Amino acid sequence: MRIVVAHNRYREAQPSGENTIVDSEIAQLTAAGVEVLPFIRSSDEIPSMSTAAKTLLPISPIWAPRAQHDLSRLLTEHQPDVLHLHNPYPLISPWVVRTAHRHGVPVVQTVHNYRQVCSSGIYFRDGVICQDCKGRALGVPAIKHRCYRDSAVQSALMATTLAVHRGTWRSVDRYIALTSAIADHLREYGIPDDRIVVKPNSVPDPGRPAPLGDGFLYMARLSPEKGVDLLLDAWRRHPVGSLGTLRVAGDGELRQLVEAAAAERPDVVYLGQLDRAGVRAAVEASAVVIAAAMWHDVLPTVIIEALSSGRPVLGTALGGIPYLVGADAPHEPAGTGPAENASAVAGGGGGPAMPAGIGLGEAGWVVAPEPAALAAALPVARAGASGLTVAARARYERIFHPDVVTGQLIDIYAGLTRTPNHV
Repeated sequence: MRIVVAHNRYREAQPSGENTIVDSEIAQLTAAGVEVLPFIRSSDEIPSMSTAAKTLLPISPIWAPRAQHDLSRLLTEHQPDVLHLHNPYPLISPWVVRTAHRHGVPVVQTVHNYRQVCSSGIYFRDGVICQDCKGRALGVPAIKHRCYRDSAVQSALMATTLAVHRGTWRSVDRYIALTSAIADHLREYGIPDDRIVVKPNSVPDPGRPAPLGDGFLYMARLSPEKGVDLLLDAWRRHPVGSLGTLRVAGDGELRQLVEAAAAERPDVVYLGQLDRAGVRAAVEASAVVIAAAMWHDVLPTVIIEALSSGRPVLGTALGGIPYLVGADAPHEPAGTGPAENASAVAGGGGGPAMPAGIGLGEAGWVVAPEPAALAAALPVARAGASGLTVAARARYERIFHPDVVTGQLIDIYAGLTRTPNHV
């Protein structure tokens, strides 16, 4: 089996779970005997591009001619069985779907965000969940609010791209929805059920979990939608040292907020941006991993990292987080806000010993994305961590282990067939 994996890498300065997943998936497929042909572009290439190439950048999300030329040559030379697309923006363009089909190659796309509809891809604006562009032929609100790279011009180009490629996206042969919530998103977009497969991501198996550490780890991009400010607000509601240490890893626009908290309190430690070894060490040093997303985060890789190391997770009841930890909180459809989620998780799944508002899952806890709710859950998670370590690792082995997930992915590829070459 020969597979082209197409992905536009996010800038290395911008922490990206998606980059990590693509790299891991390529390695796992190769180890399973699949011939992988990477078709990779990186946003880090942009500063070194020629002047002529840079002049074409504004249209590249709609149509990237150089990428289409290079892909066409690769497809002609290697005759792959499937093209697997991840992120096409900005240097690859959704046009690769049309290019692949022109060569008779079926296309699979893993949906890592909501960019079929939302110019920013995250359904989040000005500190709250936003779906103003949903159902519109053109995302005018995205232009008005400068949702893509804080630029009205670039937002207009992205909104136009989404409008132009609505038919392109609906022609994709198979969508990989990372959770049932993403499957619902795709159905709302008009994708029929028979072209949607739910399959989560995976991370490499780190081996037998180390003994439980102490305190909490938050590891994510330091940006508003990831909720580091929510976490720091909740943390400050407890006396210094009463919860052990809060380790914060990552980088982003809210870095100064974290640095100020670390200067203010000795129980907050800022670790900066970590490499793979650093991630492993930080997870092992902690007892609980926190995912404090304020948006419907699709499938935070840090949670799978935590489960693989036998660490339970305390997360907000949004997006794919309840699914990841096996929480009993009801499924929250995309677009519900903090107030709705607060009532949804109140008393949900925790049993009689669980305080109201905290949902207990197989491998962790979920709460409403509010400071008081998260603050109340922090001591509960610290006290209960040792009781969920075995379950966390077992959930990883059963659902998120590379052997399980790679087998599912190969089955998806095998279910598609090439069509006559139309070049």
